[in-house]
Amino acid sequence: MAIGWGELDDLTGLSREQIAERIREHHPDAGKPKVANWAGLLNAFLHGMSPGDLVVLPLKARPMIAIGTIAGDYAYRPDLEPEARHSRPVTWLSKHVPRTAVGQDLLYTLGAFLTVCRVSRNNAAQRLAALAQTGADPGYAQSPGPTSDNTGDGAEEAEVTTSRDDLEQDARDAINRLIAERFPGHALSELVAAVLKAQGMTTFVSPPGKDGGVDVMAGSGPLGMDSPKICVQVKFTNAPVSASVIRELDGGASRMGAEQSLLVSWSGITLDAEREIRTLFFRTRVWTADDLFHELTAVYDRLPEEIQAKLPLKRIWTLAIDANS
Repeated sequence: MAIGWGELDDLTGLSREQIAERIREHHPDAGKPKVANWAGLLNAFLHGMSPGDLVVLPLKARPMIAIGTIAGDYAYRPDLEPEARHSRPVTWLSKHVPRTAVGQDLLYTLGAFLTVCRVSRNNAAQRLAALAQTGADPGYAQSPGPTSDNTGDGAEEAEVTTSRDDLEQDARDAINRLIAERFPGHALSELVAAVLKAQGMTTFVSPPGKDGGVDVMAGSGPLGMDSPKICVQVKFTNAPVSASVIRELDGGASRMGAEQSLLVSWSGITLDAEREIRTLFFRTRVWTADDLFHELTAVYDRLPEEIQAKLPLKRIWTLAIDANS
């Protein structure tokens, strides 16, 4: 794993104050709060972590988190890009834990604004270890005694503040969790069909039970017989689905005369499935939980009243101000 500030060069052996001095040399216009914040984050990265500690990384490109253990000491890597030169080796235990498998309290913590922070509340370490091993969050169990192990290394607790982008992710996570609670299993197929119908399709939902790999059929026109004709498979699981599921769906769509297929996988897809999807670019698409969220909110006003009653949402506006405004 790596963090930025590559322009500061090698920080090996420097104290927090020496790191702050290096920051002031390279960023003379930075104010005292910013210098103190950056020095604390870098000091935690250098000195606050130890080999064997758990590390968790929320992924930006996929709705998943990666969990591993620190495998060695800090090293400066001038051979890498500037944003990745301050590094520590990590043994990754799992690179694709779905966000939908993580408890809401942990998701709030992982959305902390800080680049590097300590996560220790609500049995976080034990739960993250379980997530890496089993893919399931055992949940928060109250235990006696203090939950913080801050040792004065500059590592701040994660539950400090969140950025605007993280507030958006927090909202998605909360809505996705309610969808999972109120539309589990076959009910998720009904919700997907309602979204497609609101988009202008005519849909048919297979009854619960064996469906031949097709949960929803959708087509254009009053009878659903016009193009595009789509076969949809909905997977409500706790783990990402593999490439074999995509191949099965593609084969089923071909047998049924559908021109396109859609896989709705609540927990996303594996890397081999992503590669498979690229080879089927003109025939198959995937919706993860976040994709379904975006499609659903785009047509929410056109969904049936009974679905809106089970999933009550309200649009909220906020200022879109970036750091340079």
